[in-house]
Amino acid sequence: MISFGTDGWRGLIARDFTFSNLEIVANATARMLKKIASKTPSVVIGYDTRFLSKEFAQEVALILANHDIIVHLSETFSTTPQVSFHTKQKGADLGVVITASHNPPQYNGYKIKASFGGPATPEQVAKLETEVKKLAGKPPKLNLKPWEFYIKARKIRLFDAKESYIRYIRKKIDIQLIKDAKFKIVYDPMHGAGINTIHNLLPNVKEIHNTYNPSFGNLNHPEPTPDNLYDLMELTKNGGFDIGIATDGDADRLGAIDCDGNFVDSHKVFMILMKYLYERRKKRGSVAKTVSLTSMVNKYCERKGIKLYETPVGFKYIAKIMSEEKVLIGGEESGGLGTILHIPERDGIFNAMLLLEVMATEKKTLKQLCDELDVEFGPHRYWRRDVRVTPQQKAAILGGCEKQPKKLGRFDVEKIETKDGYKFFVDNSWLLIRPSGTEPLIRFYAEADSMSKVNELLDEGMKIKK
Repeated sequence: MISFGTDGWRGLIARDFTFSNLEIVANATARMLKKIASKTPSVVIGYDTRFLSKEFAQEVALILANHDIIVHLSETFSTTPQVSFHTKQKGADLGVVITASHNPPQYNGYKIKASFGGPATPEQVAKLETEVKKLAGKPPKLNLKPWEFYIKARKIRLFDAKESYIRYIRKKIDIQLIKDAKFKIVYDPMHGAGINTIHNLLPNVKEIHNTYNPSFGNLNHPEPTPDNLYDLMELTKNGGFDIGIATDGDADRLGAIDCDGNFVDSHKVFMILMKYLYERRKKRGSVAKTVSLTSMVNKYCERKGIKLYETPVGFKYIAKIMSEEKVLIGGEESGGLGTILHIPERDGIFNAMLLLEVMATEKKTLKQLCDELDVEFGPHRYWRRDVRVTPQQKAAILGGCEKQPKKLGRFDVEKIETKDGYKFFVDNSWLLIRPSGTEPLIRFYAEADSMSKVNELLDEGMKIKK
């Protein structure tokens, strides 16, 4: 029942994500820390706005403190990037975030962060899983002292996760330039952990869906995708706003809406920021992308002679590269990316500020910046379908992919990559089919030069069976 997927352990609250299972994971974390830390271990803990997140975080804090680990616990809900930032800033050995990110509200989760300020590496996750397996079926006996004891003994230390994070952003982003541009901005934190953050940087930003609501306003899931951003798109278009910004449940992903109310996918956002960093900010470094991100990145890197890494889906793979060498930008198609300006972590709020800086510097709308990509690289259209499946359906679809079909409908398959799932290349387009690492879904991704072609590829992909 405890399984670490693409980005931590997630499960249904009360069925899988229970206090008893959480105790196993927290004790396993303590055991791992004592093996990897050279001195008294310390951990930063934060939590999102989900049901019982605060209580789950407090339980983890008590257990770790009981193991003589110093715990820095956010005094209120915090974004995942804030936890990563403080893990690095405080010199902690590990960060823990109680969050299920963009998953449906019935889920909660347990993310771990590395000391360098990004997602724990696959090797660290494997070490934690090993400790979890040792404890599974043998719940540890807890002899916890009262909360006040650990507070008085300074084993648990409450802190403000926002204040120094906001000061840090002001040093990295030209906030005054953005203010001078007098953009009319609307922000949708989707009832998530981004609430009460952006207005500290730009007081005149209008916020919607900014109240504490563990059901996320009855959204299926707090992910900044077009089907979840209808209110934001309508308001941006009809309210005369220059841009709409959205972040997911733990605010590590960014969604953007242009002045006409059109959703701007993360592929274009990645390209706009990459070009700005390289051409305007004159930053240098390699580029890292997951297999699901646009081929425009490959074309740009080849043209500019930039070293490119392509990884499986999961920002932990990107973060590992960013922790080992100088990376200009790294990210994935789901709205999460990190840059050379920041910690090796996805950060929806930081990236939103950087996108606003691009608009202010270039004196262009988001729509104009997107249109320029079409001129430079040709049209690149994209869509993703998430299909809920039974284990039998999942096996049938992946079994059909494993047979490596030579055609997808009318398209000849030119090559197939299996770095993560099955990526079929056809006629200057591609289709990727892979199981989700966080939910019982099969994800179908496609990129082509027209939406009709994208939808045709997605339709053909969904027909594949064993």
